[in-house]
Amino acid sequence: MPTVAPIDLDDHCLATGFLDEVPVFALASGQVVRLDHGTHRHEMHDGLLATAATWDGRSLISGGEDGKVMRLDADGTETILRPSARKWVSAVAAGPQGAVAFGEGRVATVLLADGYVRSFEEARTIEGLAFAPKGLRLAMARYNGVSLAFVHGSAPPIEFEWKGAHNQVMFSPDGRFLVTAMQENALHGWKLDGKPGGEQRHMRMTGYPAKVKSLSWSNKGKWLASSGAPSAIVWPFSGKDGPMGKGPLELGQRADTMVTCVACHPIEDLVAIGFGDGMVLAVRIADSKEALLRRPGKGPITAMAWNKPGRLLAFGSQAGDCGVIDIAG
Repeated sequence: MPTVAPIDLDDHCLATGFLDEVPVFALASGQVVRLDHGTHRHEMHDGLLATAATWDGRSLISGGEDGKVMRLDADGTETILRPSARKWVSAVAAGPQGAVAFGEGRVATVLLADGYVRSFEEARTIEGLAFAPKGLRLAMARYNGVSLAFVHGSAPPIEFEWKGAHNQVMFSPDGRFLVTAMQENALHGWKLDGKPGGEQRHMRMTGYPAKVKSLSWSNKGKWLASSGAPSAIVWPFSGKDGPMGKGPLELGQRADTMVTCVACHPIEDLVAIGFGDGMVLAVRIADSKEALLRRPGKGPITAMAWNKPGRLLAFGSQAGDCGVIDIAG
């Protein structure tokens, strides 16, 4: 039977994760709480807007209303990557080789571990950022599509156009697909393995009753789980054309509340599903078998993350009732 170690943080939890197995909870106020032989509170921002875990799993990158970009390490070390500035930092991303990107208004800036800095300017506000899994390429989500830029060299960005506002962007783990969450109740995707200069292959993923705020890839990228419905909507991506021509799975269906957060297990084809009433379920993708991980709480689940072995699940809610679930009990 799963056991829950609760912690009440009295603030909207925007993100959670494990830094070298240390649970952290990033709150809207700008405080990041670290549970490492006691509760440690780090005042990182005057209003937190965006976070991203580094690829080595040892640090949390964050941006805020104060214009700062910060890094918090597992041992509690705080590093200012960019000091306070006038514009809000509304998007951050972490990439290979210690790369960090942050977006403020129409400009995205990339910081590399060797001190290299490069900025890219878009015609519209940048809403989301993501690094490609191979090679230093940065995707920038904006109104009417995504720009994909090479961090090094002088090649112009590749434009992926689709009408509407795109506010999140992700690459599939194998780098074959680019997917955005839109302001309307839909996802959109592009195939990236087509011939250079060939026609762009689009993937429309629609039919959601609400806006999709949470996305999570399964460990090998065969599935993409999403919120925005009374069940987790899980799209198949194992074929060469992704979900085109295929319907999604609907996991953890509940009649009376919406799915607000999803987190795929790091090893197994299993997804943790958080609901608007604070309940958390684990559902196996293969046969839809469900296990209750947490009963309903004070507020909607807004953040979830597994540790690397996949035994512990950290969760946070809009009301600040957070915790860590040990699924092995």
